[in-house]
Formats: sequence, C-alpha cells, structure tokens
Amino acid sequence: MLWRGRRQSDNIEDERSDSGGGGFGGGSPGQFRIPIGGRAGGGSSIIFVILVVLAGWYFGFDPSQILGDGGGLLPGGGGQITDNSGAPDSTGAPANDEMKQFVATVLADTEETWTGIFKSEGLTYEDPKLVLFSGQTRSACGFASSAAGPFYCPGNHKVYLDMTFFQQLDQQFGASGEFARAYVIAHEVGHHVQNLTGIMQKFNQMRQGASEAEANQMSVRIELQADCFAGVWAHYTAKKGILEQGDMESALNAAKQIGDDTLQKKMQGYVVPESFNHGTSQQRQTWLARGYKNGRLSDCDTFNNPV
Repeated sequence: MLWRGRRQSDNIEDERSDSGGGGFGGGSPGQFRIPIGGRAGGGSSIIFVILVVLAGWYFGFDPSQILGDGGGLLPGGGGQITDNSGAPDSTGAPANDEMKQFVATVLADTEETWTGIFKSEGLTYEDPKLVLFSGQTRSACGFASSAAGPFYCPGNHKVYLDMTFFQQLDQQFGASGEFARAYVIAHEVGHHVQNLTGIMQKFNQMRQGASEAEANQMSVRIELQADCFAGVWAHYTAKKGILEQGDMESALNAAKQIGDDTLQKKMQGYVVPESFNHGTSQQRQTWLARGYKNGRLSDCDTFNNPV
C-alpha cells in the first residue's frame, strides 16, 4: 500500500500515555460483554469466550451495542507496541511511531472517500475521531479493553484502537500486510457510516425484544454491511493508484481469518452457528469483495438480501 507521503488525518486522539494495562473493568453499564448463554458445555463456554476475547477476535463496534448485557467481564489486555527496532517505551508508544502515521493516513483516506460519497447523495459526512489507547480506556460506551479488539462507539462517534491488535492479526491469525490493517480501520469507519445514515439506529430498534439467536443473526448482517462498506472504500482507494499487487488479497485473507467459523474452529475445535454474530469467513470475504467490485452503496444492503 503506497501510503507514505499522503495526507494524515488530524482526527487522531492519542491516549496511550493515559491508558492503563491489565486488570478488570467493572461498574460501567457500557462495558464489553459477550453473551454466553445457550452454548453447550457450561464452563467450557466461558473458557471459550475468554480465549476468543483474549485473542482479540472481535472486530466490530462496542459489542454491548449489539449483544446487550449477557455474559461476563472481559479481562484487560495490556501489551506493548514496538518500533522497527523492537524497543517500546513505558507508555506503549514506540519511539518511531510509524504505525500511528499509517493509521492517520488511512483514516484521512476514508475521510476523503466518504465525504465524496455523502456529497454525491446530498448529505454531509462527519469525520469520526480515532482514539489510540494502550491496554484499556473508557469510552462513551463504557470500559474498553484491548482484549476485545478495535471497536466503534456510536455514542461519541469514535473508533477505538489498541495497535497491538495488528500484531495479533499478523502473528496469531496469519493475516499480515498493511492493507489487512487498513481493512480493520475501514470496517470500523463503516460502522460510523451506518450510524450517520440511521442504519444502526434502525438495527437497534429491530433487535429490541429479539431472542439471542435473532439478535445474533441481525448482528451478522450489520457486520457484513460494514465489511461491504470497507470494500467500497477500497474500491475508490484503488482508483487513486494507492494499492499494490496483493493488497486486496491480504484484506480478503484478514476477513477470512476473523470469520466466526474459522475462529471458533481454531479456538475450541468446533463451531456453533447459532452463536455467530460477525459472519462466516466466506460471508465476510464475499461482502468485502462485493463492495470492492463496483464501489456502490446499493450493493451493500445486507438487510434485504440473502447473506
């Protein structure tokens, strides 16, 4: 990805020096939670949830916005980010903060793309803020732990990211490449687009009173749409000549590696389809590729089309 030398967004809030690592969050109604009821295995289900969360497999906005209040507390993340020499400082911010520059550049590109798309629809795009933190922080959605991975908080229009997730994506899941990381950011910005256009509000209304299985099915649709929106962004990024050979393949591989079925198979050896809330590997790849093909928002209607 040819990102160096391009405009960087000013909408970055670097809170890494203020973030605390480790520990348990508690007391906040908006804290990260994952429903664990309805899965076979009792205590093994809890172990599965903890393992998956520690692996950072959740890729959406704050899960409490989708999943409600079932489940248990998530352990804090911690960890450090290293620079190219491998030497982190005490706050988790590297001496050579190239990754921050990368994130700011990708965010700037999403701003340009979505501003143009919204303008063509007679709308005004509001840039989101992207908060960098280390270990844990607090958001308008409650306690945020790096263990849960990147997320979007609709309450304050902010994306939260502990960049150690990129290391997990590469080292634990085999999803390497700069454009795989860019896809992570674009997916979260996709949730921001859903929030601005009222899709997220409609979704929250639809899931009121729904069973856990029904809520999970609706969650899959909103996550796949965010993947499709990421693909729309990638389509216009490619038109700018920024992408290099193999970039889109790395993003598609990342989508595959964080599919619900792939993650469950890896972590517990079997899959529980009714518990899926982000989509299978094939679904995530399909909708990312669908958005990328033509760059049309109309191709991303996951609520009125089969997924």
